[in-house]
Amino acid sequence: MLQRLKQVLSQRRKSHIIDTSRIPSAVLVPIYVKEGKYYILFTQRTETVRDHKGQISFPGGVYEEQDKTLRNTVLRECFEEIGLATGLTEILGELDDFITTTSSYIISPFVASIPWPYSFKPDSREVEEVIEVPISAVLDKDCLDQGTEVTDGQETTTYTYHYQGKVIWGATANILNQFLGIWTQVMKDTED
Repeated sequence: MLQRLKQVLSQRRKSHIIDTSRIPSAVLVPIYVKEGKYYILFTQRTETVRDHKGQISFPGGVYEEQDKTLRNTVLRECFEEIGLATGLTEILGELDDFITTTSSYIISPFVASIPWPYSFKPDSREVEEVIEVPISAVLDKDCLDQGTEVTDGQETTTYTYHYQGKVIWGATANILNQFLGIWTQVMKDTED
């Protein structure tokens, strides 16, 4: 399944956002197998971080010059935030760039396979909690609310996912929605 996902991601054309007024950043969409099911990992941010206080997000952060690439940014940030060893992370591909509407970031998401079991070491200044969600749970239509909002004069669809009292919204939900669309297609292809 993960090799097929890697193949599909490598064949798609990523949509880039170029906007020098926004801050480049990268997040990881970490996938792993636990007890025969595929899971996706999120973090809940602390109330003490500068941006996105208390929100559910993917691990990642802001590009720094020494990173040289956004891929390096996401690997560095995941190590700093949750202790995920760079050498154990297999990048499978990229999703489209997204912007945050509550702050001024461009987010480049990377999909990766990570090991399980794994002893995460969350940075208590940034991460309140590491959250494990079965992919099947967020594929359940009962956990998704769709709406619309106007951003920069354009009406866009919004997504909000609910899982065991946690609410995933904003750019993280948009990234998750795109990932789930690709995941669903890969599942269908694998079953055929």
